[in-house]
Amino acid sequence: MEPYCFDSPDITVTLNKHGVGQYQKASYPVRYGRYSEIKTPDHIFQFNLNGEIKYLKGLDKNWPHPNEWLKRTVADDWVFYSSGGYNGIYSFIGEYYLPYFSYSGSPVFRDTPFENRSVTASVQYFNELPGFIQSLPLENYPAPVKKFLNRVLKNDATRLKLNSIKFHKILQGNITVLPPDSRHVDYEVIPVLISDGCLYNCGFCRVKTGQDFTLRSRDNIDQQIKQLRQFYSRDLNNYNSVFLGQHDALHAGIERIEYAALQAYDRFGFDHSHLKGSNLFLFGSPDSLLQADAALFESLNRLPFYTYINIGLESADQATLDMLKKPVSAEMIRHAFLKMQHINKAYNNIEITANFVLGSDLPESHYDSLIDLTGNGLDHVYSKGSIYLSPLYNGSEKKQMQNTFNRLKRLIRLPTYIYLIQRL
Repeated sequence: MEPYCFDSPDITVTLNKHGVGQYQKASYPVRYGRYSEIKTPDHIFQFNLNGEIKYLKGLDKNWPHPNEWLKRTVADDWVFYSSGGYNGIYSFIGEYYLPYFSYSGSPVFRDTPFENRSVTASVQYFNELPGFIQSLPLENYPAPVKKFLNRVLKNDATRLKLNSIKFHKILQGNITVLPPDSRHVDYEVIPVLISDGCLYNCGFCRVKTGQDFTLRSRDNIDQQIKQLRQFYSRDLNNYNSVFLGQHDALHAGIERIEYAALQAYDRFGFDHSHLKGSNLFLFGSPDSLLQADAALFESLNRLPFYTYINIGLESADQATLDMLKKPVSAEMIRHAFLKMQHINKAYNNIEITANFVLGSDLPESHYDSLIDLTGNGLDHVYSKGSIYLSPLYNGSEKKQMQNTFNRLKRLIRLPTYIYLIQRL
């Protein structure tokens, strides 16, 4: 770590700060990997190894809380990390911080912090940071500081927006939602699309692309990985996790999954990441889970990753499935859930999780079937294989949603959390 303090103006530049080397659950702000920082009397700006803004916190008295901060994603979204405002955040989402998304119109727990003037002013202040840097007497600064500040200067708001467009062009698609299990790495995943679309395009789904399922070629996967390696550049060593997209990568089959995973691990250099361990995330459907044979799971279990597979089950009640316009049977859902339990017991390096819906307009039979399947149907409490409940409530029904969630959490014998829809 190399701090440089300057009296005029009053700023401190710290290069090569060392964050924590392994993702963890903490009730205080944690930074991971390597990064650099600019501290002024009113703000703290933290940058990745490419000189792109990563974290931002205001220091004035109007900032919501000293332990809260803004984070910018590679897709150029701002996310606000709240440490308070609702008791029991960990019980709801499995994390001590609640992320609020700038693109979410219906936050789960309270009014959006993006309406706070100090928060919006801080984002605006970052947009003005290039002008501030240009006013500094850089010729008097040490060479490492000048090099870093020039990188920051290059990555202004306009450049970052263009980078976001470039990112999606590389993928030739959008990441409308990340697997909920990627919360374990704070959603810090590198996406590689091995397929597009999904099998069902369910009527209730708000994140579907509307495309039928199609498989990407090996050449397409190779091109993505090559260009993503160049895109992440110096900051690549701050990653240790891959998301194989899009909405049902499990249906891509053993050959394509194994190829993409191993190519990503090797060419992204995860064996010398600043972060310990490696993780693989993907979505699956009831069909793809039931059709997958033992050879696929044996292959996944041998990969140099801990693999999370998230399956959209939604309901074990036929009336609810019909209401959701999900073209599967309740019997299939029950068989998929039982296979999920078998896989979680049989393989040390694979964890399958499931989504079910939560809403005020759903039949009571939905909740009866959910409790019967995930509570009464299990002989004891299990710590592996989380259940994520996707809220279908509107903004005025938050209290009702919370009460229903708390009731279900007491009855379900698996870790149970709210599904936060984060895109990339």
